[in-house]
Amino acid sequence: MAEKNRTKNQDSAPVPEGMSRRQAKLAARAAEREALNKDPRPFGGLAAEADLVALREFVPSAAATLDVHGTPVTICTVLPGAGAGVIRSEEEGGERFVALQVASHSHNPGRDLAYALNWALTAQPGDTLQSTTADGTQPELSSLIDTAASLSITSYRDFFWWFPPGSDVPADVQQALARANAAVVPSTQVAPDLPGSIWWVNPGGGKAHIRWVRSEDSEPRLLAALARIAARGDLHLGEGTKFAGAFRVHGVTVPVWDLDPSIEPDAYAAALEALNGAIEAGYADDSALSPAERRQLDNIKSRQVTI
Repeated sequence: MAEKNRTKNQDSAPVPEGMSRRQAKLAARAAEREALNKDPRPFGGLAAEADLVALREFVPSAAATLDVHGTPVTICTVLPGAGAGVIRSEEEGGERFVALQVASHSHNPGRDLAYALNWALTAQPGDTLQSTTADGTQPELSSLIDTAASLSITSYRDFFWWFPPGSDVPADVQQALARANAAVVPSTQVAPDLPGSIWWVNPGGGKAHIRWVRSEDSEPRLLAALARIAARGDLHLGEGTKFAGAFRVHGVTVPVWDLDPSIEPDAYAAALEALNGAIEAGYADDSALSPAERRQLDNIKSRQVTI
């Protein structure tokens, strides 16, 4: 009976002007399929692609402000309760925030971000957004922000930035904030002037890491470049460092190195600059790989994972 009622309700639904009922049903089904399609590279085409991937996937506490049709909106890693957006009250400054790491989202983070940014343009002081799930009403992300715009990221060791200076934070919220702060993995952006997005992270356990979000168009050529460098014995960041492998996320590749956690992140800037030059040279080299380079490529691929 329920199925019959559902079908009856669908048949009685208004039909868009100029379309038959069959055409309307086909259009609705096509829209449903499109909503289920996953963008292979959700932030592709943006100069900020690598930074957005890093902020969404592994940076715990950071923020950057972008101009969205003339309105400053702060894109951050996470908001209280893993909410999607908040507009501070006028008394607190009215700042507009949208988060990348949220509790309720779709499998298309680029569309979700566009949905949240579009919401932030018209939301009023004190409004909150719980779900960032795109519903098809959002414009293209590239129409909201300048595709050439880069992010100037501020990273934090805690979440005190959630609240304006001088805020009276309730005791129960302070306790939750303390728990959240205790879980923050120390993370520092390194060499921001180099291509991609480079982050030193120290999850504990005796090893720190550098994760380098690269945004080359061809993953096979990037992996081949890494293999050429590895075959020369140069795929490292200096004494005591080791290439750990690479993972793939949102259509880009993220090489990772193991490090001594006692060495300051900025100490790797020169090594990263030299390695970037080697990667770019290897990427431009379209000659066939040598047997040693092919073995290194196989080794890199065997340890690559997609998240």
